[in-house]
Amino acid sequence: MEYFRKLQKSLTYTFNATTERARKTEHVFMVAMAIIIGILGGFGAIAIRAMIKAISSLSFPGKGDLLHNIISNPWYVVLLVPALGGLIVGPIIYFFAREAKGHGVPEVMQSIILKGGVIRPRVALIKAVTSAITIGTGGSVGREGPIVQIGSSIGSTVGQMFRVSSARMKTFVGCGAAAGIAAAFNAPVAGALFAVEIILKDFTFLQFSPIVISSVMATVVSHHFEGNFAAFQVPTYHLTSSYELIFYFVLAVLSAFVGFVFIKVLYACEEFFDERFDIPGYLKPAVGGILVGAIALTFPEIMGIGYETINNALHGKMIWHFAILLIFVKIIATSLTLGSGGSGGIFAPSLFLGAMCGVFFGGFVHWLFPDITSTPGAYALVAMGGLVAATTHAPITAIIIVFELTNDYQIILPLMITCIISTIISTKLSRESIYTLKLVRRNILLKDGAEINIMKSLFVKDIYTKSAEVIKDTAAFDEVVNRVITGHDPYFPVVDQKKRILGIVSIHDIKEHLYDREILRNLLIARDVANENLQTVSPGDNCQTALDSMSSSNLMGLPVVDRKDQRLLGMIWRKDILDAYNREIEARDMAASFASRITMKNIDSAVHFMEGYSLTEIPTPKAFIGKTIKELNIRAVYGVDIILIRNNSEQGSKIKAIPSPDYCFSYNDSIVVAGEIGRINLLKSL
Repeated sequence: MEYFRKLQKSLTYTFNATTERARKTEHVFMVAMAIIIGILGGFGAIAIRAMIKAISSLSFPGKGDLLHNIISNPWYVVLLVPALGGLIVGPIIYFFAREAKGHGVPEVMQSIILKGGVIRPRVALIKAVTSAITIGTGGSVGREGPIVQIGSSIGSTVGQMFRVSSARMKTFVGCGAAAGIAAAFNAPVAGALFAVEIILKDFTFLQFSPIVISSVMATVVSHHFEGNFAAFQVPTYHLTSSYELIFYFVLAVLSAFVGFVFIKVLYACEEFFDERFDIPGYLKPAVGGILVGAIALTFPEIMGIGYETINNALHGKMIWHFAILLIFVKIIATSLTLGSGGSGGIFAPSLFLGAMCGVFFGGFVHWLFPDITSTPGAYALVAMGGLVAATTHAPITAIIIVFELTNDYQIILPLMITCIISTIISTKLSRESIYTLKLVRRNILLKDGAEINIMKSLFVKDIYTKSAEVIKDTAAFDEVVNRVITGHDPYFPVVDQKKRILGIVSIHDIKEHLYDREILRNLLIARDVANENLQTVSPGDNCQTALDSMSSSNLMGLPVVDRKDQRLLGMIWRKDILDAYNREIEARDMAASFASRITMKNIDSAVHFMEGYSLTEIPTPKAFIGKTIKELNIRAVYGVDIILIRNNSEQGSKIKAIPSPDYCFSYNDSIVVAGEIGRINLLKSL
């Protein structure tokens, strides 16, 4: 037993030492982590595909593909199995990880915006299990969204294990997302672009490099264990006539409108189940499942991922006027599955809708102009990219995914036209994509930048000025004029005897009466000239609400009141809000920068937190070795504060924050000090 304890201790020391040596070089560390995340993400994708296949075989037994097995099973199996799946999935999501509900990608984006990329480790497991059950029992959703969330959760878990900074945590989440898409489609370039275009919405070389590595590693893992498969059997494509490009413009418009309808129906269904359907949340997926099963009795094509139906469309094995029915039925079925609380993605449904849209349109124009148009399968392939672009507002990812699926350069021109035009039109129809709309519904405004979310994290109660230059409502006009002219503030709240706000007075409210000042001196009172049509804020409101109210009122400040009795508490000014915002930005940047330096061990790097002052990590001066902080009297003698000490021994790095006065310095120590830059430089020279 003692031997195993020593072995465990030895392995722990070796792991810590190896990790510390890797972390000394940032690029080596990031590349190593990207490889690990890519490999784990690839295995995650393989695992969820295997789980879906196993559950599908159990739910709909048979010897053919999933669609054939669904058709060959009795009607009651088709009706009840999706409900059973919902009955299992609902309690798991409700009680263990509610982030696993829905299509997953918005939850990843939310974790990046609000939590610095931190995702609970359990999410990967719960998402894998619930998505596999939902899809395997016939839920009308895709597997790509869950794979993205699983990969992102893996990346976040790795980041949490190594206690990386917020910036690197976000990169690790992007690595996991890229690995998921790459493994799902065998499309490494598309995986990397998906991460930067949709998940991170940011492109820098330092971020993109590890994301590409993770994407490639996930593809390698997928190739090794499952072969260089293609998600779809794509026929050879060729452009029949240059006139055909006109039809692709029309196809782009049609794709944009179908994508818009899909987004609206999906969130209308989600709103219905969340707010109007009053049953326990863990039972709602079962209701959605039985409704999907009822639809599948007539349209079995809508069950599961739907790749078999997409392949039939690509190879011209579908009647074009039947495809238009499947568009509407698939939108309803997917909306019911996700809106009721099932777990799955919207990527595959978008591809399905694109294929049906393309078959319908391609079949129609080929019937009218057979000599200058390609077969309906070609239009189905291009429309798949157009629908993905319309729903995600990510045309580059859509173009590259379809291109990597075909490896055919001939398709690039119509594909680019369709995806770009579809995105332009869809953004006009709906400002938000199918991912960001969910965030907006949660009051997270992604496209307006980080400043909106920071403003929402600042509250009026922490910023407003409690002392305000008030005017009593009974004050004579002459007194009002004197107060406004001699006062420091641009606006003056008018209050009654109980300090309840009645309005505000500014120079603009009295200037039209100034010419008659002598006549009105004793005729008008403050209440007569006060602007009573004003907005107020309470201490519990956030600063974004206050700024919006100021903008709509065209004012530089607003009264802060108690909502219970409208009693005036003070004033909040635009300048104070902007100052607080700048302080918050500086604090976050400093915290991220300093955390990065502490984590990655950059000796002699400094973080400037105010003019003339910095936080700096330096090697311990030789004069300090063997002496305690108390003996050296560092604060009094050198004018700096020791924030923390890092001991870099062979067993790994140990950090001691806010050390005690009795701490004795050793050769392996480095110290982080705060103080004036000149005094820190003096300390360095010892």
